[in-house]
Amino acid sequence: MSRTRRAVVGTLLVAVPLVAGGFVWQSREARDGAMLFDQVLRRVSERFVDTVDATALYEKAARGLISQLNDPYTTLYTPKEFAAFTQGTNGRYAGVGMQIEDIKGNITVNRVFPNTPAAGAGIAEGDRIVMIDSASTRGWIVDSVSSKLKGEPGTRVRVRFQRPGVPEPINATFTRATIHIPAVPFVTMLDGGIGYIPVQGFNETASAETIRGIQQLQREGMKSLILDLRNNPGGILDEAFVMSNLFLPKGKEILSYRGRADMNQEFIAQEEPMLPNLPVVVLVDDGTASASEIVAGALQDHDRALIIGTTSFGKGLVQSLFRLDGGYALKMTTAKWFTPSGRSIQRPRKFVNGRFVEDEAPDSLETDSAKKARPAFRSDAGRVIYGGGGISPDITVRPDTLTTIEQKAAKQIAGKVQEAYTTLAQYAEELRPQVKSPNFTVLPAWRAEYFRRIQAAKVPVDSATFFAAPGYVDRLLSNRIAKAAFGDSTVAKRQFADDPQMQKAITLLHRGGTQRDLLTMAGGNVPATTTRRP
Repeated sequence: MSRTRRAVVGTLLVAVPLVAGGFVWQSREARDGAMLFDQVLRRVSERFVDTVDATALYEKAARGLISQLNDPYTTLYTPKEFAAFTQGTNGRYAGVGMQIEDIKGNITVNRVFPNTPAAGAGIAEGDRIVMIDSASTRGWIVDSVSSKLKGEPGTRVRVRFQRPGVPEPINATFTRATIHIPAVPFVTMLDGGIGYIPVQGFNETASAETIRGIQQLQREGMKSLILDLRNNPGGILDEAFVMSNLFLPKGKEILSYRGRADMNQEFIAQEEPMLPNLPVVVLVDDGTASASEIVAGALQDHDRALIIGTTSFGKGLVQSLFRLDGGYALKMTTAKWFTPSGRSIQRPRKFVNGRFVEDEAPDSLETDSAKKARPAFRSDAGRVIYGGGGISPDITVRPDTLTTIEQKAAKQIAGKVQEAYTTLAQYAEELRPQVKSPNFTVLPAWRAEYFRRIQAAKVPVDSATFFAAPGYVDRLLSNRIAKAAFGDSTVAKRQFADDPQMQKAITLLHRGGTQRDLLTMAGGNVPATTTRRP
């Protein structure tokens, strides 16, 4: 055996006991830790001043462990909480088809989903739930009411409603059904062949609904597209991959994530895109998070979309779901994800008193100088894009804010928001037969009548403030009447006129015929032939 060979073998032999010794030490530490935990648990169980149920004790210990990780995204779900979480991600549940909220102690219907038992029974937004079966809901929280309304498909539930202005209660018996909460509530076509698709979340049907929306808009002659991801909190990762692949060519990287050694993975577009060349604008804001940031980041990195709005939320962590015994589940952070250019979108933050707190000042409305202080990356075409937390838009457009007098009017109306809300809903229903066109104009007489009615309902708004804020009041009336008469898509179209981010997108799409035109107008140096970064 040569001297070199012997030296190599000797090194390995020396290394093995060191590694083995390390494992022995780790095992001893783990054994000591387990012993400490067992001793504390036994003492608490036997000697704590109040008797603690054994199952509750173990759950508290598990929650204590999770809280010490200092990760706001790692969560232990009880069976009931896991069922609610599953409902939120799969977009379906068995119930009656109402969205409810607590308005000053009254459980109130704030949305009725179409083609559901609630819609079939004529339940209206603003109705108050006062009884379920034989139990009064006085003092109940929203979760308690929601749980009572849900159940197995085909089972029945009796609900009593109180409708403001109607003296007699409304009694309804519902047969529970599977309810689908759409990720894409509607699609619509704007002037100039601009398609508009709002995606509200990434449930298990988000990409399929988007595909159907694209197909509908294509039949109507779509020439460009606005994909609205504002206030989209994310959801299922696989749906983000499929959504990105609708626009990106087969073989393009969509995302990579890095955790422990066996967790590192790169995700590549597997199919040919549905829209390979159509000009696309993606709208984002500080409510755009997680899966929606994956889509926006991938399209921005590959120069496939122009991003407009304000910097997104910044959730660049991967959570894995582990089902546990007894119906429990653990959602745990297992990796960080990165856009194709290598950007980590995670923004440092803590979870304090039930709220996210930034480790640094939020930058959703950052100036150009602040943006340029962040880590710089390059898109496929060599455009500068920024990391450091969230997706920074190619063009920053701030949302409109209320004027001082409008803020005052809104604050006064909020003093009795339930009464103002239900009064508006009822008045809109009365006006619905008078509204013949989606392009209707709010009449001064409607504004005056609405003021008279909320005064009668004891809403503490004074006439000077109310009539000094006609724009704000007319938007309230316009949105509610349009919803009653024509539905959500008409409401959205009417709101676009007061939406500077939408207006910017529409203006650029009218001016630019290609994706390259859009990126050039945004200040990007885009060569005629796009090349991959080195």
